[in-house]
Amino acid sequence: MAREKFQTLTEQMFYSLLCLRKERCGADVMAQVDEMTRGRVVIGPGTLYNLLDSFLTAGMIEETAVEGRRRSYRITAAGERALAEEAERLETLLGDYRRFRVEGETR
Repeated sequence: MAREKFQTLTEQMFYSLLCLRKERCGADVMAQVDEMTRGRVVIGPGTLYNLLDSFLTAGMIEETAVEGRRRSYRITAAGERALAEEAERLETLLGDYRRFRVEGETR
């Protein structure tokens, strides 16, 4: 069975959406992701603009301003839901890890 697009988010997807809770242009998203992750997650321009296009098509972000070639975006309610669902999924994984780690230490 094929995985539904955006069923799980890559780190680049997750951090891009997280950054877009505030209106930003693509260059600002790349800089913010770098700062938030202390350089651990890098999003190149090609990857970012493909993500932005996919998010726009899926209704997860909206374009808020266009100034020449510079475009700004902001997350929509659908994007907020996807971000929250991914955070919940990650918390579930972490809970499973912690539970297993503790159980594994007693055996």
